[in-house]
Amino acid sequence: MEKAIEAEIRSLYGAPKFDRRAFVVTSLGAGFALAAMPLSAQTMITTSTEGLTAGEVKVPAPGGEMPAYVAMPATGGAFPVILVVSEIFGVHEHIRDVARRFATLGHFAIAPELFARQGDAKAVTDVQALIRDIVAKTPDAQVMADLDACVAYAKSSGRADATRVGITGFCWGGRTTLVYAAHNSALKAAVAWYGPTARAFFPGDRTAIDLAATTRVPVLGLYGGADPGIPNDAVDKYFAALKAAGNARSAHVIYPDTPHAFHADYRPSYRKDPAEDGWRRATAWFRQHLG
Repeated sequence: MEKAIEAEIRSLYGAPKFDRRAFVVTSLGAGFALAAMPLSAQTMITTSTEGLTAGEVKVPAPGGEMPAYVAMPATGGAFPVILVVSEIFGVHEHIRDVARRFATLGHFAIAPELFARQGDAKAVTDVQALIRDIVAKTPDAQVMADLDACVAYAKSSGRADATRVGITGFCWGGRTTLVYAAHNSALKAAVAWYGPTARAFFPGDRTAIDLAATTRVPVLGLYGGADPGIPNDAVDKYFAALKAAGNARSAHVIYPDTPHAFHADYRPSYRKDPAEDGWRRATAWFRQHLG
C-alpha cells in the first residue's frame, strides 16, 4: 500500500523536493506537550470518542511511515476531509481533541505528526529549544509532501471524499495552513488560527505574504489583536495581497484585546468568547466550501 500511496502523491503533486529522512518518532504517545505546561484544567474541552472511530494510524510518506491521529464518524463514509495541523508542540492531546470535534461534525479529520523526522516535539520542555532544534529544522517542502501524503491516505481509506479537503491549523500550523493553501490548488478551504504571515521558520522558506499572489483557495484567518508576535498590519497585508491577486473569497477577523493562542483551551491564553466565535466561523467556512 505504501508504494501505491506514494505513486498517488507523485501523480497529483510531483516528487517531493527534500531529503528522504527516516522518521525518528514512530508513535504519538499520550497526554499534553511538556513545553505547553502549565495546563488550565478549568477551561479545557474534552470531546468523547463515543460514536466515533478514532486513534493513531501510520501514513505512508517519503522516508517511512508518519504517525497521525484520525477521527471520523463510526458509521458511513465519503466524509469531507479536514487536515488538522498542530502548533509547535506536535500532535498532543489538544490537537487530537480538535480532530474529534471535527469528526463529531461529520468529517474525516487527520492530524499528522509533521515533526516526526526531526524529533519528539511533545517531549521538549523548553520552547526556545523546541523552535531551534525541531521547528526550525522542518522545511516547508517536507511538510507539504507529508500533507499531500495525508490526502492520499484519506483517499485510500475508503471512508473519505478526497475531492473535498480543507485544512486548519494553529500558530505554526496556522502558517502551514497558509502555505498549503498556496501549494495545493485542489484544496477547497483553509482556516488559519493566528498563523504568522510575515515569518518563515526554516531558512530559505518563503512567507505567507510571499505566496499570497499564487493562492487561489478561500482562506479564513482568525487572529488576536493583542498578539505581539503577529502584528495586525502584517495580517492585513497578507489578506490585501490575496484580494489584489483576485482571491476575493478570503476573509479575516482580528479580535480586539485578544492574545496569541486564544483557541488553546488548555492554556492560560485561552479566551472563551473569541475562541467560540472563531470555531463557529471556522465550521461555517468548511460547511460553505466543502459542502
